[in-house]
Amino acid sequence: MFILFGFKTAVKELFRRQTVCPNCGQNASQRIDERASKFTVFFIPVFTTSRRYSRTCAYCGITSELSRSEKNALV
Repeated sequence: MFILFGFKTAVKELFRRQTVCPNCGQNASQRIDERASKFTVFFIPVFTTSRRYSRTCAYCGITSELSRSEKNALV
């Protein structure tokens, strides 16, 4: 008998917000993404092991990490 297990990473766009980019200083659309790593058994996600948030500027294309509190402030 054997058991297949592993990790899967899923990226989901949460929302877009018109704010000033911290890198280029332009007032542009910022895409907020959530990257969740999930533990899987037989390719079925069992539980989430970590969540990370990122911001991508539509003007300059730079991606930067966000904390959960920074993400909640942008909502």
